[in-house]
Amino acid sequence: MTHTTPFDWRPFLVRWSGEWSDSLPDDEARSEEDEAARRARWLGFPPASEERIAAMEERLGRRMPPSYREFLKVSDGWQHAGGFVWLLAGTADAHWHNDELGLADMFEEYLDDDAGPDERRDVDIWRRGLQLDVESDITYVLMDPEDVDEDGEWAVYTWASWRAAAPERYANFVEFMRGMHQEFHNLRARPGEGEPEFVNDTTREQDALVQQARLEVLRGNWEWAGHALDEAKEYGRPRATGLGDQIRRLLGQTYMVYYGGVVTDPRYAPELLPALVAEHAAHSKDDSTLMFHLRGAGDDVVSSAYTTLEQVRDGTYRYTAAGPFGEAVERARELARWGDTDEAWRTLMDALPLWQPLGPDHLVPLGWVADPVLGPLLTPERGRELLSTPRGGEEGDAPNPTAGLDPHDLAWLADPDPHEQRTAYRFVLIEEVNPEDVPGRLAEGNEAALGDPVTPDEARNRFLRGKTEFSSYDDKALMAVGRAGTRWSFAFDGTPAHIDSQRFVSPAAAASEGSRAVVVWSGLRTRLGKPFFHLSVAQDGAEQYAFTYADGQVHRTGEVPRALDPERFFGSRRMERSEENTEAERSLLQAVTAEFGVRLPRHAITNGRLHTFTTRSWTRPPVEGEAYAVVSISGEATH
Repeated sequence: MTHTTPFDWRPFLVRWSGEWSDSLPDDEARSEEDEAARRARWLGFPPASEERIAAMEERLGRRMPPSYREFLKVSDGWQHAGGFVWLLAGTADAHWHNDELGLADMFEEYLDDDAGPDERRDVDIWRRGLQLDVESDITYVLMDPEDVDEDGEWAVYTWASWRAAAPERYANFVEFMRGMHQEFHNLRARPGEGEPEFVNDTTREQDALVQQARLEVLRGNWEWAGHALDEAKEYGRPRATGLGDQIRRLLGQTYMVYYGGVVTDPRYAPELLPALVAEHAAHSKDDSTLMFHLRGAGDDVVSSAYTTLEQVRDGTYRYTAAGPFGEAVERARELARWGDTDEAWRTLMDALPLWQPLGPDHLVPLGWVADPVLGPLLTPERGRELLSTPRGGEEGDAPNPTAGLDPHDLAWLADPDPHEQRTAYRFVLIEEVNPEDVPGRLAEGNEAALGDPVTPDEARNRFLRGKTEFSSYDDKALMAVGRAGTRWSFAFDGTPAHIDSQRFVSPAAAASEGSRAVVVWSGLRTRLGKPFFHLSVAQDGAEQYAFTYADGQVHRTGEVPRALDPERFFGSRRMERSEENTEAERSLLQAVTAEFGVRLPRHAITNGRLHTFTTRSWTRPPVEGEAYAVVSISGEATH
């Protein structure tokens, strides 16, 4: 068992008392007790003797935890513990709470049937806790004799009904008193009119810690710096929140991240406003609430915020930066918009050491997280890599690069979809053709125009918007476009309907004029019908070979290479078990990867934004005698 060094209470309490005394206006009316404490520069009381502490323990039937006992030996009670506990109990006033207000029953009403020990403790503390608050603003302080650590310390819980939160836990009495000292500082950090300037040894130490933390973040030592900034934030130091929130945002921690007053400073608004606005756009439709986080901002900053909000919502926001890093941003966006997100990220990281902050309260490039193309590059792992990279003229050790998000193959398409949405898909691969030229080979007229980069859901919503009729013979695919390797481009549809094997027309031949094209359509795990798989390959406008597995049968044309021979994957099996389907699908995709040297960018397809377009129908028109349906949005249908 390890034991901690006893806390030295006297210098801590003396400093606290002096800071409290110096923070009071000279002409403020106060009670006799407060005036005496101010003049004495002491918020405590005479120390309790060992006999007095022993008598208290005999009265309560328990030996007190070590840190509280040592506190009592310095001061038998305390005044103004934080901002809402005016008198803290000493030996005479500490008593068992015994749920005298029925709070245990109140908390118990909110418990679920599967409530764990922590939730249960929030109830039981009112029945067994030792109450330390004597005078307060409806704020309770209880020590829990059943929540004990290896040093015999009891946890301390505080709760106030007006805070609308669960009881807050402190590991021991020392941590509770430190927390109350921080609360006192936090409430006094911004003096009101007529109040003395709040400057003392603690504020100077914390401000120096903030400055050191800033330099350490720029050197890549963000973890230590983050803890230091969190501590300074508890003390209410004005720069700590703005700096710490920049770290939290890159780690994916977006809750209650508002960048303090830094976001309203015109120097930093170009970097911090987009990140703030993008989070607002993602979670709120009430734009009036945005002003709550822009209090004190000038008209230019407010105007910029609402302009940026409009751009974020319609997908037109574009992040820019100065110097070599800004040039890398443009290259990265070009790579990302065609799906090469791993290379886009490496481009940003390679240029990051050359990045310069906009001022002393700026730690990281951040506006790019709101960019519709660059924003999806961020993951918590990549955020840590960025934070660990020295920049802004500071030196440090470069971090190990984070692993890429994209496998170099097609086989990932056979992996289970976390949301079970991708059970079928189809794609076209075209060799030696740029992505922007793909639509011209698969679509006609206005439909060959590429749309702005969008997510799959956004693309689907736009595709269906305003559509009034749906025909059973019309199978136009909404496809995302990008690069499929060094020599190939792709068009990908992740939500196709079930294949109509009688009327299906592969687009491979039309796509292969002056080139080579590969078409894959997989429904081996589809829930819409029986499993199927199609592969067709064409060159210079003519189909070379193809096969379709459907209804337990394989139909082929042309000479299929041995590596892609469907008999190797299906044989005589009817593929009735899902594990067989997945095994065959994965093997086929691996074979296509090896045969053509292609890949598809998983991260861009599933989490990013890509350009889209609508293809020609993948089915032939109906012939005489074939029935089809045209369904209108009103529900009417003709045959």
